[in-house]
Amino acid sequence: MRGGTTGAGERLGEARRALLQQRHVPLRPGQHPGELGEQVAVDLDVGGVALARPQQPRAPGEELGIGREIAPMEKVPGDGGELHGRSIRGLTKRDFLTAKELGAFELSELLDLALEQKAGRRQGAGAGDLAGRSVGLVFERPSTRTRISFEVAVAELGGTPIVLRGDELQLSRGESIGDTVRVLSRYVDAIAIRSGSHEEVEELAAEAEIPVINALTPRHHPCQALADLLTLRERFGDLAGLRVAYVGDGNNVARSLAIAGRLADVEVVIAAPDGYQLEEGHGAKLTDDPRAAASGANAIYTDVWVSMGDEEEAERRRADLAPYRVDDDLLSVAKEGAVVLHCLPAHPGEEITAEALYGPRSAVWDQAENRLHTQKALLSTLLGE
Repeated sequence: MRGGTTGAGERLGEARRALLQQRHVPLRPGQHPGELGEQVAVDLDVGGVALARPQQPRAPGEELGIGREIAPMEKVPGDGGELHGRSIRGLTKRDFLTAKELGAFELSELLDLALEQKAGRRQGAGAGDLAGRSVGLVFERPSTRTRISFEVAVAELGGTPIVLRGDELQLSRGESIGDTVRVLSRYVDAIAIRSGSHEEVEELAAEAEIPVINALTPRHHPCQALADLLTLRERFGDLAGLRVAYVGDGNNVARSLAIAGRLADVEVVIAAPDGYQLEEGHGAKLTDDPRAAASGANAIYTDVWVSMGDEEEAERRRADLAPYRVDDDLLSVAKEGAVVLHCLPAHPGEEITAEALYGPRSAVWDQAENRLHTQKALLSTLLGE
């Protein structure tokens, strides 16, 4: 959604803040302190639900005074955004590139919507949310879960998914990202893209006039993090206070889990060897000890050790990451009832044993299914009126 001009509103807001800080509320010419100049009936209505009958003008003598001196306010509540936090709805154009676009409350709402749509899937919950809309799904790399879940999500919401491989676009013949997305912005209502370059996705989003969703880049995988949190919420109820141990390569999945986990008040501990550890600054605790990370954890999470593009150093990576395999020994130090997570595809015998992947503690298949439901909720949020 596009925002209007903000200059006048910003100036008015600054003026109001200044008046509050000066300890006075302004009066109209000729108005005396304590005099109520005009009364207007107010209908308190939020989200289409009336909270009360319209407030009626007060009887003479019962009016509240206006214009009197008030206590000075060093800081206006909400002026720094501390009451409401980030919100994707407050952006001029709604993009979802890292999960940092969301506020904590908005993330919780999105997960609520995902649960609602999941429960009502066979009854058509959300079936009209994208009616008459088209979503371009751009895949520069092979994909199973991301492509299928997005394509089904758009269709189940009543929209038209248009799948485009990288070699099907003129980008492969030298057309610029800017020119490509300017055209796509005229054809479709949103773009989800899986790319080998996060910087190119940022450029695409900057040039687009429509919402852009990062379906996966080497730096971030925020759609996976949404599915992770939904899976944990289904298993444990409240997310706040849960502990998730991520062991292995501190990659894009780990980074997005840390960002989203911080929003949801989930403690994320990442165990990785030197050279594979996530950088500081995303709210996760970092260690090189997988057992310390898994101790008391509600979930133990891993990903492949050799991703696309890492093939030339596959043997070195397998040797370096071997102590970080998810197995029964590592699970033994986690909390009773702890679950196993993996974003797939998995390589049993490498980063995870077959017993952990397919055993009774595995939540991996629910996690994979939840990609569909969280992406439906995300699309409804980004493209909803």
